Amino acid sequence: MNSPLLSAPILPMLARLSAPGLLLVAFQTLVSVGDTYFIGHLGTAPLAGLALVFPLVMLLQMSSAGAMGGGVSSAIARSLGAGDAARARRLGVHALLIALGMAVAFTVLILAFGAPLYRLLGGEGESLANALAYSNILFGGALTVWLANTLASVLRGSGNMLVPAAALIGAAVIQVPLSGALVLGWGPMPHLGIAGAAIAYVTSFALAGVVMALVVFRPSSALRPRGPDFALDAALFADILRVGGMSVLNSFQTVLTAVVLTGFVGHFGAAALAGYGVGVRLELLQIPLVFAVGQALVVLIGTNIGAGQPGRAKRIAWTGTALAATICLAIGGTAALIPHAWVGLFSTDPAVLDAGTTYLRIVGPFYSLLGASIALYFASQGAGRMLRPVLTATARLAIVVIGGALAASLSAIFAVVAAAILVSTALMIWVVARARW
Repeated sequence: MNSPLLSAPILPMLARLSAPGLLLVAFQTLVSVGDTYFIGHLGTAPLAGLALVFPLVMLLQMSSAGAMGGGVSSAIARSLGAGDAARARRLGVHALLIALGMAVAFTVLILAFGAPLYRLLGGEGESLANALAYSNILFGGALTVWLANTLASVLRGSGNMLVPAAALIGAAVIQVPLSGALVLGWGPMPHLGIAGAAIAYVTSFALAGVVMALVVFRPSSALRPRGPDFALDAALFADILRVGGMSVLNSFQTVLTAVVLTGFVGHFGAAALAGYGVGVRLELLQIPLVFAVGQALVVLIGTNIGAGQPGRAKRIAWTGTALAATICLAIGGTAALIPHAWVGLFSTDPAVLDAGTTYLRIVGPFYSLLGASIALYFASQGAGRMLRPVLTATARLAIVVIGGALAASLSAIFAVVAAAILVSTALMIWVVARARW
């Protein structure tokens, strides 16, 4: 395969492939900030309800885009790197079937068990009612999210970063004003409260999915499946799932960590929960930010592994890690120095401001390590080696569970979060340094 992915200078190539995704993250950040801003105007209870559901929304996004999506992109990139275009097309078919099954599982499980989970996390009264109003609509439309993110991963696996970014940016441009209109009842639009944000979310992903489906299945597309490509093969499911399945487990652990922390914080009251939710949102928003760099790493490393260039693949991994850590250092340093600039966007309640500010001052300085860990996770996806990287997330979860259970104050809980990031990142660096690709 004669491709610049195999020979071009690493940093410029990485920057070029990451640029569309970084632009997309800017728009998706506006969506997240916008939803929180609009819902914040409804009061503390809706904001607390949003905090209860947010970890599960992140699980939906992370599992469909960064986890299983990474498995899809990695498998297709490795096939194209080895010069096997037919196998890449067949992998696309198998990826869409996996997306269908995963979407059904999300919808059934969250609709059935969402209420008891939110109660377990401290949701009650108006906070619980708002959480359910948002959750039931959003997860009822989980199929739109899974199909859109899977189609985006198919395109990214071929090195096409521009079309997925453009489609999802277009959806974000629609989602922000639609969410505001439906949440707050602008003009002739109905005043739906927090449910309006969920309707806007599902609608925007449906539109993005339609656009990307038209690109993948257009007659001139190299990714469009032919007749024989629809034959199912267990080996192709396995190729996606050995990376994507392990990555979904990693996403589950990441979100379970956030859920456990939400439960610990919830015992300190609705204001503490709302403040923590606002603070941790900045942390979780860095996952899609580093995702832009990470998806470039998946494609570059997967293509080079497929072409038999493991040394270059490892150099790409460390370059991408340094880039991601630098981006997160800028965010974390700013958040730690002026936390009110972020928390104050969403609430004027002194208790909410205090909890959010405390979180960012303690955890913000460790964001650069979080970025490095996420980048190395994506690099491992590209190489198709996920077991040990997933175990580093298990270590982080264990530290949070044990340390959080022993903590007697909000500050102590947040210190446990920082320690967990430090330990898990050190383990991830060690794992990738010793890995033989």
